[in-house]
Amino acid sequence: MANINSKLWHLENIKVFSNMPKQEMKKIEEMTNMRTVKKGEYIYFPEDPSSSVYFLKMGRIKIGTYTEDGKEIIKTILWPGEIFGELGVIDESNRTDFAIAADDEVLICAMNMTNMINMMSMNPGLNLKVMKLIGLRFRKTERKLESLMFKDSRTRLVEFIKELAEERGIKVGTDISVKHYLTHQDFANLNAISRQNVTSIFNELKAEKQMHFERKSFLIRDINSLK
Repeated sequence: MANINSKLWHLENIKVFSNMPKQEMKKIEEMTNMRTVKKGEYIYFPEDPSSSVYFLKMGRIKIGTYTEDGKEIIKTILWPGEIFGELGVIDESNRTDFAIAADDEVLICAMNMTNMINMMSMNPGLNLKVMKLIGLRFRKTERKLESLMFKDSRTRLVEFIKELAEERGIKVGTDISVKHYLTHQDFANLNAISRQNVTSIFNELKAEKQMHFERKSFLIRDINSLK
């Protein structure tokens, strides 16, 4: 078993590497470089070459883009165990998004894109996991665009809350507890809603006794009736 502070231990906790043989994990360890990124530091920008794929070990990463007038749009926030910058494996020669550290200390590993593609070609299981991940992220982006076009602010925010609960929630009796570490501004940026509107909707959900909020977590009373 790898030491808890070793690069190998961190790599073994990346989702796409789950159930990989030890010898394969050692090869991956040799092909990756681990480094710490400070809050607000960019890992890559739009138009940068897609020369590496990254694995998130600790902290959170924001993935986003810019509008023509320079406004920042946050597409998603990634948590430990996630892979990012992966579109280079399907022939994205240059980045279309940026990746920025969202916490004070973010730990990432980088692998050369060519090495990643070679690993995937030799390991059908890894190839399938990465391709399924890319497909899932494309579908989530499509759903988000549809939501922005056709749904009101409250519906968009509630659907995002439910998605967080499905991905990160823990059952507490009949309730679901979710630790999220997001600010009201993060909720606003991720759902194209003003921060004031986010606060107003949260207050409504609390008054309706559908949810209980704390600083970095919330409790959903009944996810099936949450609306």
